[in-house]
Amino acid sequence: MLQRIDWIIIGIFFLIVLSIGWIASKTAGKNTTEFFLGGRGMPWWLLGISMVACTFSADTPNLVTGMVRENGVAKNWAWWAFLITGMVTVFIYAKLWRRSNVMTDLEYYELRYSGRAASFLRGFRSIYLGLFFNTLIMGTVTLAAIKIGGIMLGIPPWLAVVGGSAVVVLYAALGGLKGVIWADFFQYSIAMFGAVLAAIVAVRQPEVGGLSNLLASPQLKETIKVLPDFGDPSVWVPLLLIPVAVQWWAAWYPGAEPGGGGYIAQRMLSAKDEKNAIGATLLFNFAHYALRPWPWIIVALASLLVFPDLDSIRQAFPDISETYLKDDIAYPAMLSKLGPGWIGLVTASLIAAYMSTIGTHLNWGSSYIVNDFYRRFVKKDASEKELVGVGRIATVLLMVIAGLMALFFLNNATQAFNILILSGAGTGAIYLLRWFWWRINAWTEIVAMFGATIAAIVLVVYVPDSALSSSVLDPFSLRLLIAVAFTTILWLVTTLVTRPESTDTLINFYRITRPGGPGWKKVVDEAHKRGITFGDEGKKWEMPLQILCVFIGTIVIYSSLFSIGSFVYGKIPAGIILAVSAAVGTWFLFKSFSRLSDG
Repeated sequence: MLQRIDWIIIGIFFLIVLSIGWIASKTAGKNTTEFFLGGRGMPWWLLGISMVACTFSADTPNLVTGMVRENGVAKNWAWWAFLITGMVTVFIYAKLWRRSNVMTDLEYYELRYSGRAASFLRGFRSIYLGLFFNTLIMGTVTLAAIKIGGIMLGIPPWLAVVGGSAVVVLYAALGGLKGVIWADFFQYSIAMFGAVLAAIVAVRQPEVGGLSNLLASPQLKETIKVLPDFGDPSVWVPLLLIPVAVQWWAAWYPGAEPGGGGYIAQRMLSAKDEKNAIGATLLFNFAHYALRPWPWIIVALASLLVFPDLDSIRQAFPDISETYLKDDIAYPAMLSKLGPGWIGLVTASLIAAYMSTIGTHLNWGSSYIVNDFYRRFVKKDASEKELVGVGRIATVLLMVIAGLMALFFLNNATQAFNILILSGAGTGAIYLLRWFWWRINAWTEIVAMFGATIAAIVLVVYVPDSALSSSVLDPFSLRLLIAVAFTTILWLVTTLVTRPESTDTLINFYRITRPGGPGWKKVVDEAHKRGITFGDEGKKWEMPLQILCVFIGTIVIYSSLFSIGSFVYGKIPAGIILAVSAAVGTWFLFKSFSRLSDG
């Protein structure tokens, strides 16, 4: 349990965060651009840290711990594969989002499409994503707060929810995006320090006996492998092939949307200019995939020696409800081994991780409700002051719903991860193609959205695991492939049989974003017939260089990730080779950087 020094540390942390929100509130209430986009003047380094702080949520260490305990380190490819999505966003889509100059990524719909279908798409997704999906994500993060509170503070679930949400709602509602971003910067520093400290303490436990003993443990011989067993297709196909070959482009997942979207798009739209948008997303992907995973993995591996099974956790923490007793609870169980002072600091780091994620999702979700639903469909002539007020009310409402989800509907982090992946399966390719193929229309997205949701419900609720037996694929991978195939065929047919968007809408979209490429040739030719020029005539299409940068960037960050892993595993020569590879690739990226932005 926490001592007085621990509570003092946590109290100081709360005081600093609230001060940030209060300072930011002096400008946040001016208008919706200030409240939701920080005045569109944010620098790349601050935005990049904010992005990674948001994805460093309180449930992420729990999720990684659960993955490692259930399927080994190689199970992390389920989210490592999304790096490819991130690199595509960095080098292809970041500048396009910034050029669009929309306030939210949902406003994009009425820029790219037209008519009632576009309006419906924008309005429906403002509730579908801003309310349902957003509160599901926040509920998962709040579930982690319940587990951490129960293990480390000995408090009941309702108190963890109320205590964890009160402060973050206050500073998010007061300071808007600017308050959230500056709080993220402070919180990320605390969260990373806490994660590293937790890993150090974990390997020093008597049952572990140091890092070398941990890695040499016979119990962990298969668990510590970064790559799955290639001699067994039933292992490597679902753990590696499906995520790398299909999942990254086919599935929609918050924070890793193909083509960018959600709060990542919100950060890009708040950047000073295109270069800052690109720089922010590049920093985010490096910190997200290369820097963060290993402290969590070390704790997860150590937990298998300290708490080999769920029964050992149950015996150590008899007051924990059976509802929350899953493998992901091993992470907070390991943190209970910290001493006075240190446990307060690490608890503050987990609170920081929780608050940074919740703060971002509250601001992002309320931006949808205000800009894409209230202002668009309820009261078009609402004043800026009224809109900011509605945003603050929406902030509180979203937190209440998320808290109820965590208390009554969710019980582990992997559960929500799988729901989110399946619900967007098959839609990802649309988000990549809609910028570069004029034929995509609003009905493409509407049909794909409902088709993917229906497929997910049918496959999860009505198709049992026993009906999905395969010698190679696990039930979840089969569900994913079925959903992707069904939804992709559905939206492709819909695109080809429905009427394209009006030429005026397409010309206006091209004029603003200038994506280039053969997919817009018909529209550009029609514009030229009308005497309309775009200023990029004769300019070489950047896509070949962009794709090369995506490839090099992916190699750089994977090399960095596995270089750190090699040093952790004591494989020094491999670590050095990978580090040199990452350095050379980084040099190339910086040489190419200035050519990928208009400034």
